[in-house]
Amino acid sequence: MRVHSKVLVPLKGSSMLATNLIKSYCMNGLLKEARQLFDEIPNRDVVAWTAMITGYTSSGRLSEAWALFCEMKREGGVVEPNAFTMSSVLKACKCMKSYTCGAMVHGLAIKYGVNGSLYVEHTLMDMYATCSDSMDDAWLVFETIRVKNSVSWTTMIAGYAHRGDGYAAVRVLRRMLQQEGMELNDFNCSIAIKACASIESYIMGRQIHGAAVKHGVESSIPVGNSLVDMYCRCSSLSEAYGYFKEMPERDSITWNAMIAGFERSGSPNSLHLFRGMGLEGLSPNCFTFTSAAAACGNLAVLNCGQQVHGGIIQRGFATNVALTNSLIDMYAKCGSVSDSWRIFTEMRRRDLISWTSMMNAYGTHGHGREAIELFNEMSCRTNEEGLRYFKSMTAKHHVKPNQEIYGCVVDLLGRAGRVAEAYEIIKTMPFAPDELVWGALLGACKAHKVSHLAGLAAMEILHLRPYRAEPYVVLSNMYAADGKWGDFAKMRKLIKGIGNKKEAGRSWIEVRNQVYSFVVGEKFGEDIELLYQWLEILTLHIREAGYVPDSNSLLHEN
Repeated sequence: MRVHSKVLVPLKGSSMLATNLIKSYCMNGLLKEARQLFDEIPNRDVVAWTAMITGYTSSGRLSEAWALFCEMKREGGVVEPNAFTMSSVLKACKCMKSYTCGAMVHGLAIKYGVNGSLYVEHTLMDMYATCSDSMDDAWLVFETIRVKNSVSWTTMIAGYAHRGDGYAAVRVLRRMLQQEGMELNDFNCSIAIKACASIESYIMGRQIHGAAVKHGVESSIPVGNSLVDMYCRCSSLSEAYGYFKEMPERDSITWNAMIAGFERSGSPNSLHLFRGMGLEGLSPNCFTFTSAAAACGNLAVLNCGQQVHGGIIQRGFATNVALTNSLIDMYAKCGSVSDSWRIFTEMRRRDLISWTSMMNAYGTHGHGREAIELFNEMSCRTNEEGLRYFKSMTAKHHVKPNQEIYGCVVDLLGRAGRVAEAYEIIKTMPFAPDELVWGALLGACKAHKVSHLAGLAAMEILHLRPYRAEPYVVLSNMYAADGKWGDFAKMRKLIKGIGNKKEAGRSWIEVRNQVYSFVVGEKFGEDIELLYQWLEILTLHIREAGYVPDSNSLLHEN
């Protein structure tokens, strides 16, 4: 501030020195001091206005950036915005996701004759790709660019990729390479590979991988990271891991992509890789811990999950919402719903996934007395209370239910035997139910033997995933249990027709911090006979305690 006070004296002649100081303040996060200095400049030029607007935009204070731009316009034409001003305020519009404001700035750019600047055109494309309902506006701006450079093409590719239209992103890339003869660089190559990952297109991903090798950008870390993620999302884990091991240089993003890939597949290798990450001198970040916690939950290894939780606290990540959500889910899957509730109630800020995870935890376990008094707004101790909470979400909590929330509520009702009500909930959904929702209904129908709705749910799942065998298997089991052997035979014939089998159920067990996996009937180890002897003894004990196994479906799982 001592420098600030000395700068004020020579401001009479020029604002250049003050503008440079404003930029310095903004770069160091001193927005209050920057604005104070800005307000004290007697004759502010466009550079000073742009510096302050850019400072607000870069710091995420978007409404203030927009307000200052509007104030600049109210100056009555004394200072006209230039291309850099327009670009900065367009970035603010993009981050605010305000199509209206962005379109208004576009009109002003035309009025002031700066719409032909590549800097403005690229920012306009980016803004429209984010804020518009389609890519049409971004494409119109793109087509008006007389001389397109690499940034022009990359912005369009990124726009389509951001919207999840991987096919269009790859089409633009091919046009750039084949028709325009432009070079592939590590940036647009990385984005195109991410687009392939978003649509899980292994073939297109392999083609772009080949192009990356041809153009010499394969060794780039961003490209390598995108390739690892793409192969993981395309269910080619062996190829992803092979490429991962061959990479000459890896960063935390590389490790996160590979760990997340193993976690999504349910492989215990995710935890092995998590432990090995430190050997390369890399510290796990929030994304790493999120995947590790999810892996512990999927494998139901509570001890390992507690160690991951300890690492999260040790590194100061305990306030990260996404990470805390994964811990709620992890503890619930490991059977410690009380820990899930404790973490939930200690959260300073919750998002939709936080509420969903906790609802799902209580719905799965069917109880919630522990720590319920700590947070009375959400009482999911019973299925009825869970349903009441769902109905009050929009009115009381201003949260719009998504597919996962609907799936959770259908599951809650289904577990309570209220299958017809679950179906009524599905019919009231404001969007088409996905596989998760129909799967919850199908599971409820199986548990409570509601065959007519089971057929409907199975057909809906098969409409979404035509070659999935599980719905056929569930239906055939239900028909067999009801003695409907004609329908049973039809289902078995359909299963053979699609050439698919129900995936064998895999179980995990943690012994002395080591995770072991196995499937039914698997032969492993020298002590297998001893293990089966112990299993028979345990079975006798639980039968004596009153356990009656449900064997209705045992003959029909293959």
